[in-house]
Amino acid sequence: MDHRTPTIFGHHARSPRGLGAAMARVVAQLSACLAAWVIGVPTALAGDGVASAPSLQAQVEGLLKQQPLPRAAEAEKRQPWRVEVSLGQLDPRIRLAPCDRVKAYLPDGAQLWGRTRVGLRCEQGTVRWNVYWPVQVKVWGQALVATVPLRPGSVVAASDVALAEVDLAASGSPALARQADIVGRTVLRAISPGQSLRQDDVKTRRWFAAGDPVRLNVKGAGFMVAGEGVALSPGDEGRCARVRTEQGRVLCGQPVGERLVEVTL
Repeated sequence: MDHRTPTIFGHHARSPRGLGAAMARVVAQLSACLAAWVIGVPTALAGDGVASAPSLQAQVEGLLKQQPLPRAAEAEKRQPWRVEVSLGQLDPRIRLAPCDRVKAYLPDGAQLWGRTRVGLRCEQGTVRWNVYWPVQVKVWGQALVATVPLRPGSVVAASDVALAEVDLAASGSPALARQADIVGRTVLRAISPGQSLRQDDVKTRRWFAAGDPVRLNVKGAGFMVAGEGVALSPGDEGRCARVRTEQGRVLCGQPVGERLVEVTL
């Protein structure tokens, strides 16, 4: 399971300005496409009467090559993303019964991002079986890395970080790509030089406190309405903040700046 076969394909895509939001959109769209797509072809059998590992691997590769790979937002056209997909190996101790029809599929909740897996299910055979083939998806793109050792509790300065190519999919926490997202924030864990900086590596930024007056931008398809309100909960970055508008309506929005809340309809 730990050994990897060579990369089976690579891909270039455009990179984003804000990796956190772009990655969330990319992964959501990708999952929707993959969840609805499976393939089924007859499976070759090895001479000893068990399902052939090479034929199963070919089905996994076939499914992966048919899928749209992670792409950055179309609006952002800076450095391209470079996507690499490689296959792991099934446990050699597993012996699968002969099967006339195998389906390769993406399990519920699985995404082509980082360490993931592809399912293989016997749908026509004397014994019904289901196994998972490990897959590694690396997405190389520009993001901030530390240029000096950063210790827990230290405040990040502009000179402490620089852009470099990193594997954006190496962690579940989004990589930070703009200095504005990191400079002045407090580090929560030790970061080595050359290591990419993630949202979970720094203390959550609080843009306002409960009771503060806030500006409110309500966005929809082709429009934006500006207003004012009063925060009913703290404005922590990445978390819903409850705001009471001037009309008395309570909305949940994302804190995006100093006393600024954004609501997307």
